[in-house]
Amino acid sequence: MNVPTAAPRRALPILSADKIGALKPELADVIEYRKSGLSLNWIVGCPLECGYCVRHLFDNFEMKVPRRLMSDEEAVTRLFGHPYFRAHKTPIQLLNRATDPMLPIVKPHVVNVLRCLDEQGLTNHVLIITRWRVSPEDCAVLNSFKHLRLTVLVTHSNIANPAIEPVDSNIAAQSLRTLYEHAERYRTVLYWRPIVPGLNDSDADIERARELSQHAHATVFTGLFFREEIASYYEAHGLPMPYDETARRKIMPEAAEERILAAFQQGSWGALFRKTSCGVAYAHGEADYNGHYGVRELCDICPEDQIARCHAAWVKPELTAVTQEARALGATGEIEVNGRAIVVEGLDEPPRYYLQHGFGYQCHDRAKPHHHRQHGRAPIGWKAGNGRTA
Repeated sequence: MNVPTAAPRRALPILSADKIGALKPELADVIEYRKSGLSLNWIVGCPLECGYCVRHLFDNFEMKVPRRLMSDEEAVTRLFGHPYFRAHKTPIQLLNRATDPMLPIVKPHVVNVLRCLDEQGLTNHVLIITRWRVSPEDCAVLNSFKHLRLTVLVTHSNIANPAIEPVDSNIAAQSLRTLYEHAERYRTVLYWRPIVPGLNDSDADIERARELSQHAHATVFTGLFFREEIASYYEAHGLPMPYDETARRKIMPEAAEERILAAFQQGSWGALFRKTSCGVAYAHGEADYNGHYGVRELCDICPEDQIARCHAAWVKPELTAVTQEARALGATGEIEVNGRAIVVEGLDEPPRYYLQHGFGYQCHDRAKPHHHRQHGRAPIGWKAGNGRTA
């Protein structure tokens, strides 16, 4: 049987060592551990110009033409050699911070890396996030991978202001429908984001998301990353400021969530989730690999069968085992395992995510607590600092 392949294209050039050296160090480092997985970013540069893009954080927004930092094969080798990579366990994300993986000149390299991973027989979750065009031919390629648990998350915001989001959301909507129609071995998730009150949370916007949720294996809704670098871009370009202040975490005001959930409870929706890993796990018929079940108020919108899966898989780890691993990673101070999460001090996000994925149990920094009902979001738009109704 002939395995479908992406149409051949000229390989993206690899930046010279001098040009790589001029990049912000965080951008030149091709592997970053994020909550939804170990993120592999060996291609940088994107022409889509979404005003809120995280590329602002890497001083890379003006780089419109994608370029590789290394070959596809070297990128895979780097991934395999990373100290936090675990075969069959560590979730993987491809190109989620510096380009769109389905751009025509980027896509063949994504397929090549997927092929390299799949040929190793790996069953890790692999996440690809796009807002660009996906064809039936692309779906055939995605269906060809035999081992990977592959998920394509389609970003759709319905933001109509072209100065904020130049890409027509109808492109993402059509890609979502195409992916869902042709899905066999992969799964597709509607990534409804970023939701910004007054910009794209009208009744019509919510109804649009409800309709699209019927064409996805799960829907995840989330707010806006609004950091200082993004706020500066908004100000410099005369864009309407969505919030009066910036935040480290995503901003999803309580009132916006309540409007969405009120519509969810009244209408005919597909499965709706607050967290990416929850939606991805549900789409594959598995328990959440981030252990969100410990934060039980997150589960109040989950399907009953998914709650049962997560309950069956969720095991509170032994303090001794957690302490041994956390200390080896550099944890300082008290280490706690409570009914919601592992709580540590002195660990940055990557080692915390390593613990989280290893134990299937939330891992929080004591200095940056996750408040009740805020679901790990910024406090902006909540009535009280702890997320409880004032």
